[in-house]
Amino acid sequence: MNSTQNTGRIAVITGASSGIGAATARALAADGHRVVLLARRLDRIQALAAELGHGSIAVQADVTDRDQLIAAADHVREELGGVDVLVNNAGVMLLGPFSSAQYQDYRTMIEANLLGAITATEVFLDQLQDGGGDVINISSVAGRTARAGNGVYAATKWGINGWSESLRQELLPGVRVTLIEPGVVDTELPAHITHEATREQVQKGYDAATVTPEEIAEVIAFVLSRPRHLAINEILLRPADQLG
Repeated sequence: MNSTQNTGRIAVITGASSGIGAATARALAADGHRVVLLARRLDRIQALAAELGHGSIAVQADVTDRDQLIAAADHVREELGGVDVLVNNAGVMLLGPFSSAQYQDYRTMIEANLLGAITATEVFLDQLQDGGGDVINISSVAGRTARAGNGVYAATKWGINGWSESLRQELLPGVRVTLIEPGVVDTELPAHITHEATREQVQKGYDAATVTPEEIAEVIAFVLSRPRHLAINEILLRPADQLG
């Protein structure tokens, strides 16, 4: 977008080690932001920070650990003066039949997808409110259309959607809140599914994915490039051939 209003803005991206998170880091860095990469896989975000340059930094943090997020927020404030943009991207998609065998997957998704975004926003909120900020919440089409086998994943995304709307109303006009709801995107999400039959089935669909993380990142960069008086609150994106 090359918007001059973004030059020097600090953008924190969770789940920045791959997929939409890494692509967003590249897009925002190209657009003038100084990016802070948050993820558990330190080696990946360190390599990405080196690739991006321009003062990009890597901070190892698990969004399910509030103490780690507080430490990350303190680090950002001390080193960079505060954050202007928070992209809540970290999450997992552990699909499978609803049963007691999957109980740990359910807890993992709720803690990462929903509570992780809520906690990250909470600990960075005072910085975001200092001079006007943006929160970008990465949800999913699953936040609108639940299917057999994705119930708890969908519940986390429906939760993100409802929380985002409430947050938007609380924080306006100083902080803009945008909800991004992608359909199938060519990422590694299916690789973490623990239910083998489900993983194999879902992977086939992702192997044929036509939408790239870079295309989602372009949309996020566009949202952030809009003048402050304009808030784009919700964007639903699907591959042109995706039915639901």
